[in-house]
Amino acid sequence: MDDQRPFGPRIRLDGDSTAMPAYIRDFPWRGKRPEVGQRVTAEVVSVDTSAGRIWLSMAATEHPDVWTFLKGLRSGDVLTGTVADIQNFGVFIALDEGPPHPAYAGVGFVTIPELSWQRFEEVTDVIRIGQRVRGELLSFDTTNGEARLSLRALLPDPFQSFADNAVVGQRLAGTVTKIVPLGMFVEVADGIEGLVHEDELDSPARPGDEVQVSIVDLDRDQRRLRLGL
Repeated sequence: MDDQRPFGPRIRLDGDSTAMPAYIRDFPWRGKRPEVGQRVTAEVVSVDTSAGRIWLSMAATEHPDVWTFLKGLRSGDVLTGTVADIQNFGVFIALDEGPPHPAYAGVGFVTIPELSWQRFEEVTDVIRIGQRVRGELLSFDTTNGEARLSLRALLPDPFQSFADNAVVGQRLAGTVTKIVPLGMFVEVADGIEGLVHEDELDSPARPGDEVQVSIVDLDRDQRRLRLGL
């Protein structure tokens, strides 16, 4: 390694010194980062010919068993495991297959939004340590050496079921769940909430109030429901 650049530590590759410059993208998951002048061993993870850069991973060569396992996975694969740790940023899953992670509680990781289709206040409302789970692979996170999973992808989406029988203009009874600067959210079915824009509000409302609304717009792709009074 010979320099620090905005893209990360620059690596002078052995061999042709005029070759495309290389930079470290994925550092070891434990230990210190390399210093200027230090020799390193890394795997090429991508080549950006348009920008003229090579990206390297030191994690790939320091933990080849985990890296090889993760590279063998494909988006959409269904993996099983046990919840090993719960944090406010996500949940670590100890997978049934593959090696353990050298730094974290599990090789599988689920972000908070991918836990459930339903809205919840605490992560422990929908999952607990030791629970057996199934998740669909979204991506291979090379920075942390994780299989990013979605638990909700394998569950029925209640919004789509609601949308199957809903039409613009339909009148519904609902309950105010939250007041926000843009208006208020109203629950019109179990776990299905829509926004009533502030321009529609002609009187103050509070969470728990029962209201009559109509569907103004329904976006299945974005899972958004716009309501009017």
